[in-house]
Amino acid sequence: MSDNHLNGTIPPCLVNSTSDSLLLLNLSSNNLHGTIPPTFMMGIKMIDFSQNQLHGEVPRSLANCTTLQILVLEYNQIEDAFPFWLGALPELEVLILRSNRFHGAIENPKTNLKFPKLCIVDLSQNDFSGKLPSEFFKNWNAMKVVKKENSTYLQMVGNLSSSQGPKWVYQRNYTYSVTINSKGTNRFYEKIQSAFVVIDFSSNKFSGEIPESLGSLSGLQLLNISNNDLTGFIPSSLAYLTQLESLDLSRNLLSGEIPQQLTQLTFLSILNVSHNRLTGPIPQGEQFSTFENSSYDGNLGLCGVPLSKLCGTSETQLPPSCSSQCDDSEFPSGIYLMVIIMGYGSGLIVGLLIGTTITRRYHEWFVETIERRKQVQWRQKRKGRRN
Repeated sequence: MSDNHLNGTIPPCLVNSTSDSLLLLNLSSNNLHGTIPPTFMMGIKMIDFSQNQLHGEVPRSLANCTTLQILVLEYNQIEDAFPFWLGALPELEVLILRSNRFHGAIENPKTNLKFPKLCIVDLSQNDFSGKLPSEFFKNWNAMKVVKKENSTYLQMVGNLSSSQGPKWVYQRNYTYSVTINSKGTNRFYEKIQSAFVVIDFSSNKFSGEIPESLGSLSGLQLLNISNNDLTGFIPSSLAYLTQLESLDLSRNLLSGEIPQQLTQLTFLSILNVSHNRLTGPIPQGEQFSTFENSSYDGNLGLCGVPLSKLCGTSETQLPPSCSSQCDDSEFPSGIYLMVIIMGYGSGLIVGLLIGTTITRRYHEWFVETIERRKQVQWRQKRKGRRN
């Protein structure tokens, strides 16, 4: 029932029937409001309530839906903490919570809450804070498997059989679809390949360093942790993400050099480290020879190709453009250098003027003192002659 003009609330009777025949419920892109019903049928495999006006919390009863494979709640007004308890679902592969009002830190996973089959997780455009969940990364085993590209897709196989009358079985395959921010744009995947592995934590308030444990997710293809408050260095362990095609670390507070080891990522087609505090030479060779200047914008300490600033020089240059989003840290260093030179110049002139004045006055005082001493000596001699 997706892509209609349905309004009102979701009827509880639609999702809490005692029958297990409902396998898929897609109400996306309507005008539904209110809260999500508190109870669900245990046999459901796919729920898509995206692009509505739902609010409240994610119902805890979903933890009982042990066959659930895909949960999509993006673009609503859901206000809740991270639903860590969904980690107990043994079949959950896709979790998309983008653009809601989820908030708070993502705590370390509890026992048996490890999301064993999770391959696609999108928490972008929320208010999550604290450090990135390094312990979860260590436990997301399905993301550590490098799968070969093939025609296998995530799909649901539905079976309906008659309980009375002639025996018959109706079977239908339903291929899942999803929208992912892939390589800088929202892209609709009509079919999700089983080898597709994605993490998108962008546009939140995550802080601290990028954990080394991210490098253990060797099957990862898309990683986006842009628009946060991350600090520290880019970990060289990201070089172990051999399947990575898109890496977006832009608009954080990262410092230090770009690890040379990242040149080992031979599938990397999109790189964005712009608007950080990175310094040093840009790695050369392999995929790095294909990235343009925009990949490095806003890092005044970087040098080397493709930038016009050469390494090993003190050359400072103005960036090609500065939009309204530029902050104080992004003003070209050439302006600061000009201000400093003007300060030194004006200080030198003022110093010379003051020095000249002091010297002239000291000279006048010295000459006047000598003259006074001569007059005293002359008077003493004159007085002696009289005596």
